[in-house]
Amino acid sequence: MTSRMLAAIINGSKSALTKKRIIAYFLRARSTTIPDLAKELDCSIPTIAKFVNDMMKEGIISNYGKLETGEGRPPALYGLNPQAGYFIGVDIKKFSLDIALMDLIGDVVLIQEDIPFHMENTEACLDSLCTAIRKFIDEAEFDHDNLMEVCVNISGRVNPEVGRSYVLFNFNERPLAEELTERVGCPVCIDNDTRAMAYGEMMKGAVKEEKDIIFINLSWGLGSGLILDGDVYTGKSGFSGEFGHFNVFDNEIICQCGKRGCLETEVSGAALYRKLLSCVRDGKQSILSKRILEGQPLTLGDIIDATNREDVLCIELVEEIGQKLGRYLAGLINLLNPELVVLGGVLSLTGDYLLQPVITAVRKYSLNLVNRDTAIVLSALGNRCGVIGACLLARKKLLE
Repeated sequence: MTSRMLAAIINGSKSALTKKRIIAYFLRARSTTIPDLAKELDCSIPTIAKFVNDMMKEGIISNYGKLETGEGRPPALYGLNPQAGYFIGVDIKKFSLDIALMDLIGDVVLIQEDIPFHMENTEACLDSLCTAIRKFIDEAEFDHDNLMEVCVNISGRVNPEVGRSYVLFNFNERPLAEELTERVGCPVCIDNDTRAMAYGEMMKGAVKEEKDIIFINLSWGLGSGLILDGDVYTGKSGFSGEFGHFNVFDNEIICQCGKRGCLETEVSGAALYRKLLSCVRDGKQSILSKRILEGQPLTLGDIIDATNREDVLCIELVEEIGQKLGRYLAGLINLLNPELVVLGGVLSLTGDYLLQPVITAVRKYSLNLVNRDTAIVLSALGNRCGVIGACLLARKKLLE
């Protein structure tokens, strides 16, 4: 019942639009009194009281108890019923999936991380993705009638408005979002993975009051997500943020985009992996040397772990990547003059080994007056940044 009520609000009559404004306010403020809500929405108190009562009957709003003021009769606090709607986020990584369930007020109800998965641009891989999502939904304990939306993070060029991916799973004529909706059996949207991470960090991570933010996703590849004046910036076709494909190096390394010389060829998890193997085979020492020389499986997580265990070679390589990243990040800072830069992705888990070289290079290569405005910090959400951002984007698409 509640799911249908929310859908009616989204589809929007005059009264539904007011209800949608009420929901949007509660998404930001969690709870408030009727007089304060009336003031915020510029409506009369009786009008807001009627809407709130109606939405309580529909199961969308709950009474949160009394606001203790110490003076007179305490007013009632109202907020969204967490169980009125649920959203699922899916974060596709190179060798695993993270899937999370979030309630209407933005609390994570359930999260499954590192689900075995090997990302390939094939029909079989798409089938595997849909199977994993359906399995998560079937096994999760919540009111399935109130599942509103699933958002899947996709790397590369993604147009969330039309639901198309132009790099991965683009072998069918239909938009990928339509294909996923049919296969999963509930509404599915898609968005760029780095953009989802940026939004997650803005809503629940390192961002406080800042409105202009650059998020750097340093994982197997390199991407950026832009928040401008508090809104996610997608560009005309949804392709904004392709920082990793700045052509800056005179090398013969072929990037995953098919071109040579991209920033990503020297500044990424793939570059770190390649350089570590090359250095060890050239005789340099690492705590991972034996595994590399014996041809044992090695993950990017293993390299991050070795770095944090003070492996000198890994630290040197991470610092080199940080210096190169900082040099070209300085150009973005000169261009956009952001309040905050957030470093995320798996390489950010190396902490100060990455952060300090980035800060040093930014100070060296950007204009002093500009970089004084910009704080550079590590992601507060870490590995969960993408999946939390996907949940929040699913909710944003539906309700904001």
